[in-house]
Amino acid sequence: MPIARQMMVLLASASLGISAVTPTFAQNDASGVANAAAAGVAASSAKPTKAQRKEARKEARAKKNAELKKLEAAGYQPGRANDQNYPQDLQDAQKKAGIGQGASQ
Repeated sequence: MPIARQMMVLLASASLGISAVTPTFAQNDASGVANAAAAGVAASSAKPTKAQRKEARKEARAKKNAELKKLEAAGYQPGRANDQNYPQDLQDAQKKAGIGQGASQ
């Protein structure tokens, strides 16, 4: 019976030791909560509004369409199905129009 008693004492002391340790991520004062709340407000105000996202999409679409028009004017034909010269044709048009990666490849 002494071994069983020693095991019980050992387990009890281990559980007390583990519960006495405070986690490192716990906040000790209310200022940590206030700082986290302030950071949340600041992060949410930096998020773009729906109108701003819509305007950014419109600008990106207009830029892509303008680039495609320049490429088509330089001889690129995107509608050709199964074009065996696809990458080279696009790169040549990019070099002519001075757009994108065509000049570096």
